[in-house]
Amino acid sequence: MGSARPYGQYALAAELFRYPGPDFRHRVEAVNGMLLAQYPEAAETLAPFVQWVETTPAHHVEEVFSRTFHVQAICYLDIGFVIFGEDYKRGEFLVNMKQEQSLAGNDCGEELPDNLVNMLTLLPLLRDEVFRAEMAGRVMMPALRKMMAEFGTEKTKLRNNMLRRKHKALIMPEETNINVYHYALLALVQMFGRDFEEVPMDVYKPAGQDPLRAAAPASDCGTCKVPHSPQIKTMTP
Repeated sequence: MGSARPYGQYALAAELFRYPGPDFRHRVEAVNGMLLAQYPEAAETLAPFVQWVETTPAHHVEEVFSRTFHVQAICYLDIGFVIFGEDYKRGEFLVNMKQEQSLAGNDCGEELPDNLVNMLTLLPLLRDEVFRAEMAGRVMMPALRKMMAEFGTEKTKLRNNMLRRKHKALIMPEETNINVYHYALLALVQMFGRDFEEVPMDVYKPAGQDPLRAAAPASDCGTCKVPHSPQIKTMTP
């Protein structure tokens, strides 16, 4: 599942954030092997997640994934939504990512072009080293930190209390402390920290050099699929 292509390790790491299936344990083992060889600190961070996958029934792993990223989500995997929320700027970002994914020939499957999996598999396909560094440092790293912040103790307590009040929801053990996917996100952050330099998102870059700004009008995003999250609306500028 690995790749000799430079930065192919990020395409492999994307397997942690695909919907779990029958082969998920094997995919996690492959990612863990890569981390042990190339990113020992990240491998140590991921260890609780690896152990959990190995000892947890597959149906429960799938349920935790859905609870984490889809149903009553802790955070979403769509990077544009993580950065911009429902602001119209997300439309610009989707246009830009759709163009980049198309140019790179990256198959986004059923997910949006800014889905974390598709962003990670795009990294090794980019030919422009400057743009890759910009996308990693100005988009991926800040977005991952925002995603990780959603797993904080206080936010978790507030979210669980809200769910109990509104839906009388059953809170699974993983959600009462730190959801195990926090370890996967942190390991990914550590990978990026080794390979790229984080840059604040508010640093201005001209259009064409900034992955946060689309070269095409945001109205063109009508060709993008509507985000799957029920909390995300279709945006127009």
